[in-house]
Amino acid sequence: MGDDVTAVAHFLFETGTLKQARRTGWWMAGVRDPESVAEHSWRTSVLASVIATLEGADAARAAHLAVWHDSQETRTGDVNHLGKKYAPAADPEAVTADQTAGMPDVLARAVRAAVAEYEAKETPEAVCARDADKLECLLQGIEYRAQGYASAQRWIDNSLGRLTTGTAKRLADELLSMGPLDWLSSAMGEKPVGS
Repeated sequence: MGDDVTAVAHFLFETGTLKQARRTGWWMAGVRDPESVAEHSWRTSVLASVIATLEGADAARAAHLAVWHDSQETRTGDVNHLGKKYAPAADPEAVTADQTAGMPDVLARAVRAAVAEYEAKETPEAVCARDADKLECLLQGIEYRAQGYASAQRWIDNSLGRLTTGTAKRLADELLSMGPLDWLSSAMGEKPVGS
C-alpha cells in the first residue's frame, strides 16, 4: 500500500489549499476578502444535509456529495461565471480522475463516483446537494449585503432563481425575511433587531 498511501497524502495536502482559495465572484461585488472555497463547501455540506433530511432523501449522501462538489478547484481555481464565458470549463470528472490517480482503488472509485453523481444531477441527493450550493451562495450574499456590499443582491437573486426543491425555496424565503444576527437575538432570548 506504499505508493497509493503517498497519493492519498498528497491529495490531503492538496485539498488543504481550498482553505486559502477565495471565491472569486465576490470580488465583483466589491468584497475584498471573500470566503474560501473550503468555507463555502463546509456550509454547503451542512445545507445539503438539512435539505435532504427535509426532502426525505439520504442526508449523509447529500452532504458527502456537497463535500466533493468543488474539490477540483485545487487545480482549476474558482472560475466565476464571467470567466467561464471566455475559458472553457474543466470537466470536473476528468480533474477528479487526475486528482485520485494512484490512490487505493476503493478510495479513487468512491471519490469519482461522488463527483459523477453530483454532476449528473439525477439522484435526489445530487439535487439536494446542488440546491445547497445555490442556497449557500444566497446565504453568503445576505451576509455580505448586511456588511454593506449592496452589489451582493445580484448573487442573492441569481441563486434564488436557481433553486429547485421546495425545501430550499422555503428556506430561502425564510432567510430573506431575517437578518444574519437574528439567530443570536433568539439564542439570547431577545427580540430580533428590526422587529
